[in-house]
Amino acid sequence: MFRQIIHVGFLFLLSIVAQGQQRAEELRRTFLDSRSNEVLVASHRATHDLFPENSLDAIKASIALGVDIIEIDVKVSKDGVPFLMHDRTMDRTTTGKGDPEESTWAELQELFIVDKGKRTSYKIPSLEDALELAYGEILVDLDLKTDRIEKIMEVVKKTEMGEFVFFFESDYEVLQRIQLANKDLMLMPRAHSTPQADSAIALFDPPVVHIDFSFYTPACVRLIKESNARVWINALGEYDKEIRDRAPKRVLKKLLSNGANVIQTDEPALLLKALKKYGYRSYAAALATK
Repeated sequence: MFRQIIHVGFLFLLSIVAQGQQRAEELRRTFLDSRSNEVLVASHRATHDLFPENSLDAIKASIALGVDIIEIDVKVSKDGVPFLMHDRTMDRTTTGKGDPEESTWAELQELFIVDKGKRTSYKIPSLEDALELAYGEILVDLDLKTDRIEKIMEVVKKTEMGEFVFFFESDYEVLQRIQLANKDLMLMPRAHSTPQADSAIALFDPPVVHIDFSFYTPACVRLIKESNARVWINALGEYDKEIRDRAPKRVLKKLLSNGANVIQTDEPALLLKALKKYGYRSYAAALATK
């Protein structure tokens, strides 16, 4: 009898893992469909309106909300451990001071995360812990805040997240190093003009290109989509403020008017709600029924 209980419990656990993996695989298929009308939501520094930015709980909150992509910032400690942090120094977001990449991982673990000016009980998370948490649940945008990419790629390989992460950089030399090391890894170049977007496509054949509103035109979007890539635009700042100010329809018109189909936001819950209300999230409903 005991063995039967253990066997049933094991099968139940396997079914949970399979369902989670199914979600990640479906997200990847949708992400790689550049002409899809489904608008994907990327949570900036994970869901940091509820928890400290780049924290494990902020990642958990993004998964619970049904966000498609988490954007997290990655650095590497002095002794080679990739970890999550955005700023050049750790002064704003931790109890420490100075360049975090000049500290060992053990030294970084002596610090606490500071959120909105207040010390918390949170520790700086490693990239490995973050990717293990994301595995099977969500896609991950790795915003590279370092050129020490080899250690980061080692962690991606170790956690078996190669199919579910993509690397974001404005420095094309760094992206080329990643491409040379592993041509199967996904890249997201940042473009600052339509000609640069064209160059980025020729160089990297990326699944997504990050653009700005200064050249967010139908011609630019058509160029990117005809190259089998998605168009990433930011709602950060004034557009997120309009979402908070209860003007979601007006915001969506601005964000989606020319065909962008990935939006990065500091307000993932509000943006998801608006996209669902106006019919841009049918794939999410399909996922929920599986």
